[in-house]
Amino acid sequence: MQPGQRFGPEKSDILMTDTPRDDKLAHDTERLANAMESVLQLKFVRLHDNMIKLVWFQFLRGLAFGLGGVIGGGALVSVVVLVLSQVEFIPVIGNFATDLIEEISADADRNAMVPEK
Repeated sequence: MQPGQRFGPEKSDILMTDTPRDDKLAHDTERLANAMESVLQLKFVRLHDNMIKLVWFQFLRGLAFGLGGVIGGGALVSVVVLVLSQVEFIPVIGNFATDLIEEISADADRNAMVPEK
């Protein structure tokens, strides 16, 4: 290699396509460039470019996650209590379910009696 000579093909040689394989490579490279451009245009990618938008999005995501957990947990507890109230014939579970239902009813009655301010 001579001093000052670059290793590898010249820049102008890279774009030249002499063989079908080179044509396919150039075509695939163009498709990849177009795909990358379309990915950069997606709303999800643009959202993560701005820190304020990202924080706001994550905040709303956390609120939705928390609200879903509370609603889902409440529904699950309601279904469990309903199922347990139907199995009174099993001594341990039936007594537990009866006590649980009485406690919930008593708590509901106490909350109903509290005067509003």
